[in-house]
Amino acid sequence: MEPKIPSIIGKGGDSPVTLAVVIGAHGVAGEVRLKLFTDDLAAYKSFNGGTLSLKSTRHGSNGTIARIAEVTDRNAAEAMRGTELTVLRSELPALAEGEYYHADLLGLPAVSTGGEALGTVVAIDDFGAGDVIEVERPAEDGKSGKRFMVPMNADAVPEWDDARVVIDAAFIV
Repeated sequence: MEPKIPSIIGKGGDSPVTLAVVIGAHGVAGEVRLKLFTDDLAAYKSFNGGTLSLKSTRHGSNGTIARIAEVTDRNAAEAMRGTELTVLRSELPALAEGEYYHADLLGLPAVSTGGEALGTVVAIDDFGAGDVIEVERPAEDGKSGKRFMVPMNADAVPEWDDARVVIDAAFIV
């Protein structure tokens, strides 16, 4: 079964999960441009522990445009640049069998089907043909560990849980 992977980043448990980040201002009335890490923000009206209230979103030519109640002018919108819009992990919808959030994979140890420790999942990318996990090997001689990528499908990643990701040895480079 192919995994279904909602595009949300963060960490498991009940910690904050980032659904979007403000990438700039839009217009003069205080709207902001967002980079989304989910398909839709419609289910969420409150972010960052209730300090930000989403009034509306729309698709613009340069990404998603949002109106946040607490942002009333362009200067305030510009000051928001880089602000992450977060919700608690417990606020996310429940997942069906075989599904997981990116937040659940980031930081997990990766092991081969033979039990060899491979490193840590450091990123999940989508280049258009499906998700790819990026694993960083342990550092050696004071240098950062090398990274390799593996497609996130049942052939390359036959199992995963909240403790580890298992990668088929045939896909390890």
